[in-house]
Amino acid sequence: MRSHVLRSAAATLTAVALAACATATPAARSAIVVPPVTPPAYTAADVHFMSGMIYHHAQAVLIAGWAPSHDASQSLRALCERIVVGQRDEIALASRWLRARHEAVPEVDPAHAMMPGMDHGTMMPGMLTAEQLAQLDAARGAEFDRLFLTFMIQHHQGAITMVNELFSRGGGEDEVAYRFASDVFADQTTEIDRMQKMLAALLFQGRGQ
Repeated sequence: MRSHVLRSAAATLTAVALAACATATPAARSAIVVPPVTPPAYTAADVHFMSGMIYHHAQAVLIAGWAPSHDASQSLRALCERIVVGQRDEIALASRWLRARHEAVPEVDPAHAMMPGMDHGTMMPGMLTAEQLAQLDAARGAEFDRLFLTFMIQHHQGAITMVNELFSRGGGEDEVAYRFASDVFADQTTEIDRMQKMLAALLFQGRGQ
């Protein structure tokens, strides 16, 4: 999508420059310079995506941080550590992107279960409800593993929905926003596959006991 737009713009500018060269005098031709292609400006869809992903990631960081205190298995703790590190980095990236464009940066505190916006019906796709958060917080051991995997698969699928919505609304032309959204899609698709396998193994083990 993005590369097609840039190629079309470059081709148009080149054609205009060649036409000008054909009709200009030799002295004038040497002064003709093809202007660089200006990257597309960011859109409201990009701002909505970046802001929403900060809320979305903050909740993932919150619940992944519960793994040690909720007696999660070692394999789940390792997954949660990767989620915390990766999504904190992406929160920082999205915040810098918004700040550099003088857009409002959401203030989120991953230490609190009730994220800003959750009580106003503005949750991003896939985010856990207050009831789901309470259910997960009350679980321990294998039950925590099961609920975490179930809810985080839901959470990741919501992030993929957000990426698809971004592109369907004409966003993602900004270079950084495009790379960020593409990375979210790839990373969370991979993690969904991993978590589905972990959940299947956990359920199979539970049936065998």
